[in-house]
Amino acid sequence: MSKTENTNDSEKEIVAVTKHGQATIPKRFREKLGIEAPGKVVFRETEDGEVIVEHVRSPSEMRGFAARSEASTDRSATEILNEKREQDREEREAEFSTEE
Repeated sequence: MSKTENTNDSEKEIVAVTKHGQATIPKRFREKLGIEAPGKVVFRETEDGEVIVEHVRSPSEMRGFAARSEASTDRSATEILNEKREQDREEREAEFSTEE
């Protein structure tokens, strides 16, 4: 059971909390935050004591997340790693040749 109240700066909704600490997030807030059941949310407290509820993305929602961002290079990780290994090898060889 919930009750909606309008205030000057926002709309708020009062919900019941069970003896087990469970509360139902009102549908309009679930829709606004993109929360689907079953799902997870995180409660975060700000420095000024305000509690913020945020949607926690599932692993399936995160799939391909990094791929969507623009790559900083068009070279493969293997190519970059091999290049780094070669640089390290050359530095070691240069260091040993100057010690003799």
